[in-house]
Amino acid sequence: MPWPSTLLITAFVLLGSNFAAHAQEGERAALDPFARVLLLVASGLLLWRGRRPVAVVFGTAAAVALYLGAGYPYGPVFVPVAVACFAAVVAGHRRAAWSAVGALWAVHVLVAQWLYRWLPPAGDDRASLTQEFVLATWIVVIVAVSELARARREQWARERAERAQASRRRADEERLRIARELHDVLAHSLSVINVQAGVGLALLDSDPEQARTALTTIKSASKEALGDVRQVLDTLRTPGDAPRAPAPGLDRLPELVEQAARAGLTVRVEGEPPRLAPGADLAAFRIVQEALTNVVRHSGSRHARVCLEDAGESLRLRIDDDGPATGAEAGGSGNGLAGMRERAAALGGTIEAGPRPDGGFRVLAVLPLTGTSGEDQ
Repeated sequence: MPWPSTLLITAFVLLGSNFAAHAQEGERAALDPFARVLLLVASGLLLWRGRRPVAVVFGTAAAVALYLGAGYPYGPVFVPVAVACFAAVVAGHRRAAWSAVGALWAVHVLVAQWLYRWLPPAGDDRASLTQEFVLATWIVVIVAVSELARARREQWARERAERAQASRRRADEERLRIARELHDVLAHSLSVINVQAGVGLALLDSDPEQARTALTTIKSASKEALGDVRQVLDTLRTPGDAPRAPAPGLDRLPELVEQAARAGLTVRVEGEPPRLAPGADLAAFRIVQEALTNVVRHSGSRHARVCLEDAGESLRLRIDDDGPATGAEAGGSGNGLAGMRERAAALGGTIEAGPRPDGGFRVLAVLPLTGTSGEDQ
């Protein structure tokens, strides 16, 4: 409960009403215990203005209406109503606040213009229209300030919600990016390791030297995978720190060709990679990596072609194999193809993947040469 502010308001209302009573002596009824009780009730109700704003604004308005109807002096008696109205409007109970303040003003007009003949103090005159206009002006000001505060509060709440939503969106995008990077790195390396482990097991007795070569390949592939995983996880360090190693790009295409060769896949590269923005370069590298991984895992072909074509404002990246598919997941798993499409879409590019008319499978990516990406590491 807002104890300090309520105590301060109560003290101000009581002291101010005493001064007003002295200034209006002979014109209005003197303050008596009932008047002080009404002042205490009107101010004390403000303790609950945060929890019960509607009840408080009507309660304070009723207490002040009784105070005015009894002919007691004007003064800071309207302060509790103003505070209660402000709290109700800011809390979203606009109609209740308007109704309570409007009812108080109507009671005052009724008393000051018609009922004053029968109500204390004796011999009271009708209130002037100027007095009613001043009171109406103060009511309008109170409501206007309350509405302005409500609008600002709602604006701040919207801005906080938008910032929280943007923060969650960035966190989700970062998790997806890291998951995609880990999938691409691990899928490629583990495919090579799986193939070479099979070769090593098959030749362990008949050709130990070839089995040794397969184990060496496994060691090399696992070392490279660990390095790539460390680089991906490096982005989880303190925000703002630069990565310790540059993100991979098409300049590492010969490494992919060598790794594929160790897995038994011959890759022919046609064309030279153009200069790309870091995000596009990383996306192109990962697309080629995932496509070659899918050929190793899901195609019966031992030959693949990677074609790089500079189309002016975009890079056309085509990866073909001659097939046939060795399982139901021809062309790769849903996660791999979805990751490629997400990478391309993030750059404003496109991905087409599907069987070729003459057999085999094709992945065709079109990436802008000048685009930037939020995936830059």
